[in-house]
Amino acid sequence: MRNGRLLSLYAVVAYSLLHVPLVVLSVFSFNASRTTRWEGFTLDWYRAAFQDSQLLEGTANSLWIAVAATVLSTVIGTLCSYGLWKRGSGWISGSLYLSMVTPEVVMGVALLALFQWMFRFLHLQLGMHTVILAHVMFSIAYVVTVVSARLRTFDATLEEAAMDLGATEWQAFLRVTLPQLWPAIVSAGLLAFITSFDDYVITSLVAGVDSETLPMVIYAMARKGFSPAINAVSTLIVMSLGFLILISDRLERRS
Repeated sequence: MRNGRLLSLYAVVAYSLLHVPLVVLSVFSFNASRTTRWEGFTLDWYRAAFQDSQLLEGTANSLWIAVAATVLSTVIGTLCSYGLWKRGSGWISGSLYLSMVTPEVVMGVALLALFQWMFRFLHLQLGMHTVILAHVMFSIAYVVTVVSARLRTFDATLEEAAMDLGATEWQAFLRVTLPQLWPAIVSAGLLAFITSFDDYVITSLVAGVDSETLPMVIYAMARKGFSPAINAVSTLIVMSLGFLILISDRLERRS
């Protein structure tokens, strides 16, 4: 009994450290004051956030980049995980997770060096395309991890039975395997979207002058001087991404 109470207390403290700052952020997004002193309820900061052209442009850029990176990384990652499941290679599987453990600043500098070297021959500049490519590169590992977990529980004899009945290998994948993978694929796509939308370090290194994302805009605004509109935007981001995380978790459990 005592150990159970101690574990419960530990869990409460741990979750408080994680979520109390977010609760405080949300509360002060409705504060009429520009400081941490409560002076009444207001929605002015949300109105200010929706009227700020820089925030709106950053949000549009973040959504476009996240959607494009999610689609590409989900397709590539799903096919990659399927190929690894069929052919199997411990070395390749292990190398895919390298991007997950590599510090973001190192990954960002490496990608910047790669793009600069490539653009000497292609005569291109940093922009939205480089951000999307960078996000695809680090999102693939997350997709492979989630989809591979589902494939490890998949019965391979189902595909064999389909091919014995006359289906080609591609038809067996589309009609037998893929429908069983959909919950995991959607979950992996949501995780890739969240990771892409939230990224700052790598994006700030490979973005051009016309491809500022929402995290970059918020960071620039915070450095110039604190605005309660940042609280409002941050609250909306936390609520939206939290909702996607819950959906992703539910889909992953179903898979």
